[in-house]
Formats: sequence, structure tokens, C-alpha cells
Amino acid sequence: MESGPAIFAGLVFALFGGALLLWTVVRVRHREPVAQGVNPVASATLASVVSLAALLLGTWCFLHV
Repeated sequence: MESGPAIFAGLVFALFGGALLLWTVVRVRHREPVAQGVNPVASATLASVVSLAALLLGTWCFLHV
């Protein structure tokens, strides 16, 4: 992978994963729903898994620069 696209992709994945994880934590700590009309535990779990996957993908991209 060329370094320019790898850095861009890693940055996008890291920003998205970090923002989603932060948003999920804030919503859960305020006892507000993460997604409307969905089981609160399931939506918080799914959002956390997706955010951690994005962070891992960002880390993987940065390691392959």
C-alpha cells in the first residue's frame, strides 16, 4: 500500500472509531438511547464493536505505512 492512501485511510478509520466510541460512552453514561427504538444493550454493544473494529482497522493501516 502506498503511504499516502494508507495514512488517509488510517486517519479516517481512527477518527470515525474514536468519535463513535466517545459518542457511545457519553450516551450510555447519561442513560440515553444509543439508537431510537432498539434494545439499549444491543445498540450500545453493536456501536462499541463497530467503533473498536474501525480503530483496529486504522491501526492496521498505520502499521502498513
